[in-house]
Amino acid sequence: MNTDQSFEIFIVTAPGLEAVACAEAQAAGFANPTPVKGGVTVTGGWREVWRANLELRGATRILARVAAFRALHLAQLDKRARRVPWAEFLRPDVPVRVEASCKASRIYHAGAAAQRIERAIAEGLGAPLSAEAEVVIKARIDDDLCTISVDTSGESLHKRGHKEAVNKAPLRETLAALFLRQCGYDGREPVVDPMCGSGTFVIEAAEIAAGLKPGRSRAFAFERLAGFDADAWQALRAAGTAPAPAGLAGRFHGSDRDAGAIAMSRANAGRAGVADWTEFRQHAISDLTAPEGPPGLVIVNPPYGTRIGDRKSLIPLYHAMGQTLMKGFAGWRVGVLTNEPALAKATELPFAEGGVSVSNGGLRVTLHQTGPLP
Repeated sequence: MNTDQSFEIFIVTAPGLEAVACAEAQAAGFANPTPVKGGVTVTGGWREVWRANLELRGATRILARVAAFRALHLAQLDKRARRVPWAEFLRPDVPVRVEASCKASRIYHAGAAAQRIERAIAEGLGAPLSAEAEVVIKARIDDDLCTISVDTSGESLHKRGHKEAVNKAPLRETLAALFLRQCGYDGREPVVDPMCGSGTFVIEAAEIAAGLKPGRSRAFAFERLAGFDADAWQALRAAGTAPAPAGLAGRFHGSDRDAGAIAMSRANAGRAGVADWTEFRQHAISDLTAPEGPPGLVIVNPPYGTRIGDRKSLIPLYHAMGQTLMKGFAGWRVGVLTNEPALAKATELPFAEGGVSVSNGGLRVTLHQTGPLP
């Protein structure tokens, strides 16, 4: 592995949030960030790959694009796959698997394409093949162009190693981070989530304010690649870590009417190392009051109505939330996630037109935002 080598890095993110993820990559100092369908491309070397896994809050996974070539048929794919310098980034003693996809190409059988590339790796490098391998090669054949990438993350990056307790429909940390950014949150204001579930928004906001790196507690697939420098990686993990700024206590508030949700949130906050700065209380939405101090952001992922009857039964809940916020949260901005425009309308909150939409748990949801409430 040549740590000075530069190549294209693909930051996979939730479709619909590419521009938000691009803004994060730009703010983090990655070179040439460009939003594309399904993610963001940047350029850099293996150290930037490590840093992207460690620091980017909105990334689902990080792919290192290591080769690209034309392939019009399987024999050509086989031949050209054998020219890829696999030994530069794969180890002969570490199992590997290949995932392939084909789109608008003369090679249309993804399974056959994956087999050819697996054979090239096994015969050229000697690496064992395994359906359970941590190290995954992704081959994307689009318009006869085969792009070979290494999945450097392993498990999805929303799995940060802190949220063991979850409720029925947990919001992924990666989505929470991007929604917070979309709402203009930068770590310097208080955050309230009045239907906190397992605490994702509140914990994510506290981590951002404290400067905690999202990947600090987990392992990554790139640690199993050839030439991985464990000492350099540990130095990168330690770099930039500083004591949390003063004044974080009492700025991050979650509430829920369910006692189990409050217990989950507290446990998750403890594992994430933000328990001292977060507060979780059990009460109904109608009992919500604004914390003392300057206004900030209310962000909430309420229950969705997946069927018509569900939606109608939720209208009173959304209406009560809107009334509570309008009466008691002057100067606060509000972000509400929902899959149904009628539910957003039921809040009677002054939402701006439009709103970013994304798939969450198989449902298309939209982030509705207000400016400061009157």
